[in-house]
Amino acid sequence: MHPNAWYSQVAKAAARFCGRPRVFILALLVILVWIVTGPIFHYSDTWQLVINTGTTIVTFLMVFLIQNTQNRDTEAIQIKLDELIRATKGAHNALLDLEELEEETLEAFRQRYQGLARSARRELGEGFKDTDTPEA
Repeated sequence: MHPNAWYSQVAKAAARFCGRPRVFILALLVILVWIVTGPIFHYSDTWQLVINTGTTIVTFLMVFLIQNTQNRDTEAIQIKLDELIRATKGAHNALLDLEELEEETLEAFRQRYQGLARSARRELGEGFKDTDTPEA
């Protein structure tokens, strides 16, 4: 098994597991137990260090899980949008894979579509319908 495939499988499973309400309740219980044990340990530096270290480790690992999940979701959405563009008659295939373009090119596309939106709002205000498919 490829190392990336292993990481992807572990990240997916961990993200599914960590996103469940039971895991949140478990985390909340850990915090409550830590708070309750404060007087037992006289609110010592070690008592504080336990929660600080634990939360730091969990946060550090969760950043990678969240980023992995977000990257996967974004890629899947982009592929689905690309397919919709590709399959829609009259759609501009130049918009496929738009997220890979340089910032300046992306900005030029954005400005063209903002212009179309301004024009459509103006025409809508003049009583025209907003159902046209003008060229970008």
